[in-house]
Order: sequence, then structure tokens, then C-alpha cells
Amino acid sequence: MSEAQGTQAGDGQSAATADSKVFDLQKIYIKDMSFENPNAPQIFTIPWQPRVGQHLSSRREQLGDGVYEVILSVTLTVSLGERTAYLVEVHQAGIFRISGYPAAQLDALLGSYCLKILHPYIREAISDLIAKGGYPQFLLPPIDFDGLYADYQRQRAASQPAAASA
Repeated sequence: MSEAQGTQAGDGQSAATADSKVFDLQKIYIKDMSFENPNAPQIFTIPWQPRVGQHLSSRREQLGDGVYEVILSVTLTVSLGERTAYLVEVHQAGIFRISGYPAAQLDALLGSYCLKILHPYIREAISDLIAKGGYPQFLLPPIDFDGLYADYQRQRAASQPAAASA
């Protein structure tokens, strides 16, 4: 028993640590942010009955061995009639160290779980920007990242046989 412990300690890493899964959030930051208020101050005289357009996207990049940057992007365009009240675009990023997971599980972590972590941060950034622009508070609604990821997987699976036969 003591020999095994001595061997594990000798290389600086135990067998359990070498085979374990790692998920570590290293950094959260805003990669890009913009707020446009093109019709101020006249827009503030119009009754507030907004129409909201929302676009959501994400991307990821491998920075190194087991280190990934994941970016959640949201664009909101809010209009009153034909006039744009404001346009907000935020790219919220995080750096994650992930290792020891099978490829499918890694893809799910990057395509859903990391986005769930970034969501509260982008929600706060958007809310703050809008309030500083002089508008009523806007809270980004909850997003079902698991459902979106499952839809993406289904679409990808459906398109693969078509691509193989073409």
C-alpha cells in the first residue's frame, strides 16, 4: 500500500488524477459590446409599445490543449412602429479548460453547458446597457440551451446522409 502511494507521489500525479475529468472556468469577459440609440431623444416621446427582434448565436474556438473560448452573442433590435428605439449587441465570452471527456460529451459541454454559464452574464450586460440608454429594464428571457443543442444535433444528423449520398 505504501509503495503504491510512493509511486503515485513520485511522478507528481496520481493515477486517479490522470484519468479524471476536468471542467474549469478560467475567465469570463465581454468580447464585444455595442449600443445604438439612433432616434433619441425623439423616440422618448412615443408611447412605449416595443417590438423586439432577437438573434442568438454562439461559436467556439480551441485555444490550446483542452482550453476553449466559447462566445455567446445576442443582438436585440427594439422598434416602436417603423422607428428603431435601440439596437444592442453583446458577445459574452468565457475560457474553459475541459479534458477527459469523450468527444460527444465535450461537444455537448461546449454547445450547451458553457452557454448556460455565460447566459446570466450576457443578460446582466444587456440589461445595464439598455437602462443606461434611457429605456425601461429589459431582461433577456431564459433560453433552453439543451433544447437548442438537441435541435442542432438532429439537424446535423439529418443533413449528413444527404451530404453522403450527393
